[in-house]
Amino acid sequence: MKTCFLAMIFAWICSQSIAGEKNTISGYLKDAATGEELIGATILIKELSNGTTTNLYGFYSLTIPAGHYTLVYSYIGFGSITREIELNSDLEINIELSSAQTALKEIVVTGEAANKNVESVEMSAVNLQMNTIKEIPALMGEVDVIKAIQLLPGVQTVGEGSSGFYVRGGGVDQNMILLDEAPVYNASHLLGFFSVFNQDAIKGLQLYKGGIPASYGGRLSSVLDIRLKEGNSKKFTGSGGIGSVSSRATVEGPLKKDKSSFIISGRRTYMDVFFKALPDTNLNKTKLFFYDLNTKINYKLNEQNRIYLSGYFGRDVMGFGSEFESSWGNATGTVRWNHVYNKKLFSNLTLLYSKFDYSLGVPEGVEAFIWESDIQNVSAKLDYNYFLNPGNSIQFGLQSTYHIFNPGKAKGVGPETIFNQITLQSLNSLEHAIYLSNEQKLWERVTALYGLRFSAFQNIGEATVDEFEANYDVADSTYYEKGEIYNTYAGLEPRLGLKYSLSESSSVKLSYNRMRQYIHLASNSTSSSPLDIWFPSSPNVKPQIADQVALGYFRNFKNNMIETSIEAYYKKIDNAVDFKDHAELLLNPHLEGELRFGKGKAYGMEFLVRKQEGKLTGWVSYTLSRTEKIIPEINQGNPYPAKYDKTHDISLVLSYRLSTRWLLGMNWIYTTGAAITVPTGRLVYANTVVPVYSDRNGARMPAYHRLDLSATLKANPNKKKRLRGDWVFSVYNAYYRKNPYSINFRQRKENPNETYAEMTYLFPILPAVTYNFKF
Repeated sequence: MKTCFLAMIFAWICSQSIAGEKNTISGYLKDAATGEELIGATILIKELSNGTTTNLYGFYSLTIPAGHYTLVYSYIGFGSITREIELNSDLEINIELSSAQTALKEIVVTGEAANKNVESVEMSAVNLQMNTIKEIPALMGEVDVIKAIQLLPGVQTVGEGSSGFYVRGGGVDQNMILLDEAPVYNASHLLGFFSVFNQDAIKGLQLYKGGIPASYGGRLSSVLDIRLKEGNSKKFTGSGGIGSVSSRATVEGPLKKDKSSFIISGRRTYMDVFFKALPDTNLNKTKLFFYDLNTKINYKLNEQNRIYLSGYFGRDVMGFGSEFESSWGNATGTVRWNHVYNKKLFSNLTLLYSKFDYSLGVPEGVEAFIWESDIQNVSAKLDYNYFLNPGNSIQFGLQSTYHIFNPGKAKGVGPETIFNQITLQSLNSLEHAIYLSNEQKLWERVTALYGLRFSAFQNIGEATVDEFEANYDVADSTYYEKGEIYNTYAGLEPRLGLKYSLSESSSVKLSYNRMRQYIHLASNSTSSSPLDIWFPSSPNVKPQIADQVALGYFRNFKNNMIETSIEAYYKKIDNAVDFKDHAELLLNPHLEGELRFGKGKAYGMEFLVRKQEGKLTGWVSYTLSRTEKIIPEINQGNPYPAKYDKTHDISLVLSYRLSTRWLLGMNWIYTTGAAITVPTGRLVYANTVVPVYSDRNGARMPAYHRLDLSATLKANPNKKKRLRGDWVFSVYNAYYRKNPYSINFRQRKENPNETYAEMTYLFPILPAVTYNFKF
C-alpha cells in the first residue's frame, strides 16, 4: 500500500513537467582556488526568475524549454559569473568561482544566496562556514564548531565548558551529529571542554532544528551535518596553529591536478608535557591529553564517477599514576561513490563505520581493574537526486544500519587484584529506512517541500530479555538465539514544509515533521559524559516519537544586508524516557528496570537579527522556551521541567573589522539556570540524617552569563608571500563571572545539624594566544 501511494505521488509529479521541447543544463560549481565543490551555490535563470542550488556535492541540473537564456552563477564571498546560452540541446557547464576581492570574503556567514533565508522553503535551519566560526572568541583559543552553534536561537549550552547542546527541548542524545555522514556518538574532548572537530579540516556545517528533510532520521530534535574539506586539487598548501593548550597542522594538495586530491589534518594537546616537567613526583606521572586525525582522499574516475574516502580518529587519555586511568575516543570511516546517470539523475552510494569506546580503571594494587564499553555501527545508504524541472527537485533513497552495543565489561588486572569480573550482555539490532521527498513550486508565491520516510528497527539475538512486574522487579526472562529477530518496531515519518512569499524580502513559512528515535542514552549527568551508556529500543523500551510544528516570519532589510526572523514551535513527545529516583545506571544488568516512560512537550519562540555585510557583522538571538515531562512514576505523576528546560537564552555575537589587519570579536550569552532537584528538608532516622528532596527538577541553578573577547592581527597580510599568519588574542569570561558547574549540599563539621550549599565553578578570566599560519 505504501509503495502504491509513493508511486502515485511520483507519477503526479512527473505529470507536472513543463510541456514542449526541453533540454537540460547540468554541471558542478567549484572554488577556483582549491577545486572544492560549492554546496548551496545558486544558479539563476533571469528570463524565468527561477533556478536551483547545488546539492551536497556541488552538482546542479536544470531542465527548461529550448530558448535563449541568461544564467547567473553566484555564491556569497565569491564573484558571480554570468553566461548567455542558446539552449537547443543538453549542455554541461562546469563553473569555477573566484573569491571576491572585497572584505566580504572575510565575513562569510553562509554559502547561500543573499536572500535564501527568505526564498528557501527550509526553516529552522542554519548553515555556517568556518570563516564565521573562526571569528568567534573561543575557550583557550580553541575554535569550536559546537560552541558556535550554541550561540544560535533554539540551541542551548549544557553548561560551563561543555560540548553538549540542547535543541528545542531535546536532550543531548536527541541530536544526530554526522561527520561526512558517519554518526559521532560522543563529540567531546576533555570531558566536554572541547569538541572533536578540528577547525582546519572542516568545510562547513548545516544544523536542522525543525522541518528536517526526509533523508535524515534517527533522532528527535536536530541534525548537525558536518562536512570535511575535499583537499586542494590545484596546488599543495598547508595550515596550522600553535595555541595555549594544543597545536595543529594540515596538509592538502593534488595527487593528480584537477582529478584527485587529499587532506591530512592533525591536532594534539600537550598538557601532559608540562606535567612531566613538574618536580612533584605525583603530578609528573599525570596523563592528560587528546588528539585528532582527519584524513580524506577523493578521485574523479571520469565526468560521471567520483570516489571519496574519509576517516576520523580521536582519543582522550587521562591518568593519575597508579591511582586511576581512563581513555575514550571515536573512529569513523566513510566511503562514497558519486555517479551521474544522466543530466537529471545523480546518485550517492555510501558505506559508513562508526565506533565510540571508553575504558577506565585502576592499573595497580588489590583493587586493580579495567572497565570497557563501546558502541559500533556499520551502515550502507543509497541516495538519489532527480532534477525533474526547475519546479520539482526530487530526492529518494534507502539506508540500513547494523548496531552493536557492548554496554560494559569489568575485570580485574594484575596478580594482586581481588576484583570479580562483571560482563553485561552485548546487544545487536538493525535499523532501516526508505524515503521520498520533493521540493515543488506550486504557484508563483507558494513552494512546498514534502516527503515521507518509513523506518524500522529490529532486535537480533543472541540475547536474554527481562520481563518486569508492575513494580519493575524482574519476573522472568526469555532467551533468543544468535541471529533470531525477536522484536520489530516500524512506522511512517511524514515531513512537510510550506513557504509563502509576501515580497522579494519577506515570507511566511510553516513546517511539520515526525521523528522516531530507536536508540537512547542512559545518563545521570546534565551533559554528555564518556561514561554514558547507549542502549536500544526493545520489547521493554518503545521508540521515542516526536511531532513538531513550526511557524515563522522572515524579513530582510537594506538589500538583504540584515536578516530577521521569528519562529514559534511546538513539539510533542510520546514514549519519553527518564530514570527513576536514585537510578543505578553503571554496570547494571537490568538497566531497563531503572527506566520510566511517559510524555513530554516543548514549545517556544526564537528571534534572530543577523547582519552579514560591512565592517560590523554578527547576530543577536533570543529564545523563550519551556520543556516538561509527565511520567506517572515520577514526581507523583505531576508535570515537571526537564533537566534541559531553560526559559530564557540570549546570545550576542559581533565582529568588527577595524582595519585590513585588525579584526575584533565578542560574544555575550545569558541563559536561565538548569533545573535541578535539591534537598529542602531533613529527618533523622536511627541517628542517620536523611535528606528530603524537592519535586523533580523543582529548583534552579543560578543564571549563567559570560562575556568573551578577541582580537585578530594579520601578521603578514601580503598574499603574494608564501607564509602568511595571524595572531589571535582572546579572553574567556572577561568579567570573571563565577558560573556554577555543580552545587553540592554538605553538613557542617562544627554543627552536623546544619546543611550548606557548596558551589563549584571552573573558569576564572582565561586569556589565550594562538598563532595561525598558512603556506
